[in-house]
Amino acid sequence: MGSTDLILEGEVERILNGDGLEVNELDSAPEQVKPVVLRKTVCYIVCAVIINAKNEVLMMQEAKPECYRRWYLPAGRMEETESIVEGMRREVKEETGLDCQPITLLLVQEQGLQWIRFVFLAEVTGGSIKTEAEADAESLQAQWWDRESPLPLRNRDILCLIEAGLKYREKPWFPRALPVEMPCPLVCQRLLLTFAGPGGDLWVLLGGSEEPRLPVAACDGARSVAWAGLRLVRECMPSSHRRLAVTPRGILGLQHGGRVPGKADGVCFNALLSVEHTGDGGPEAGQPPPLESPAFRWHRVESPQLRDRIRERLASGSLLPVHSLYG
Repeated sequence: MGSTDLILEGEVERILNGDGLEVNELDSAPEQVKPVVLRKTVCYIVCAVIINAKNEVLMMQEAKPECYRRWYLPAGRMEETESIVEGMRREVKEETGLDCQPITLLLVQEQGLQWIRFVFLAEVTGGSIKTEAEADAESLQAQWWDRESPLPLRNRDILCLIEAGLKYREKPWFPRALPVEMPCPLVCQRLLLTFAGPGGDLWVLLGGSEEPRLPVAACDGARSVAWAGLRLVRECMPSSHRRLAVTPRGILGLQHGGRVPGKADGVCFNALLSVEHTGDGGPEAGQPPPLESPAFRWHRVESPQLRDRIRERLASGSLLPVHSLYG
């Protein structure tokens, strides 16, 4: 295996381990793509599911007029120059009085670039729970909820988040994942796009005509984040994409910087996808679909250990989920 192949497979290992890579080039983008600006062209929401030893959930009582005295998980919009984790910890502190640290990202929800919500499973590390005497514009108070006592909720959408947190505590179904602090100007997907042959061979798609690497596709604000990867497949396999099944498997990790407002407000989702031939097969069924752009090529994974790792992730579904709420 040559030095270039070793570097490429090293990149794949990093992505599988939840690490990040710098975003220097795009392989697919809408006609007009500009850096996103927090609170102007993109909205990030952070939310925390915190569960104590009694399986009670930390809740806060809303002070906003439109949902006054209703209860919700600690959540809110990120502010400029914050990391995603810093935003979550600040919201928990402001709304509940408690300090916390993240255990893992639990899931990501998105509606195009209108908003992206990062939901964490977290644990308390200090502070004291907010009482009614400490009510302010952030919240009226906080309390632990046993999930059985009647509690007027602001919205029932948090019930599935709480269930996901309880399920993960009982039996984690993907490795712990936290955002990597690495700047990115756009909301984009880095694709670990795979094709598995029937004989055990495995290929990954590479972009970059001069220096091959995992391809990156910028997201379109009018569509779900997952659409970026599907658009790239259409662009590099235009004649055959209708005869292919392209399946987003989930997120291996994500990266965000945010220290320089307006220049590094983006998020790169490192996503695992698979492509398969549909139909009855034929002589080409054991080979990856043909590419029609010189900017892309298929790389056959030579390392048996890496090949097995990718196949295991494809088979187990043990990835951080993204729920698109795009209508």
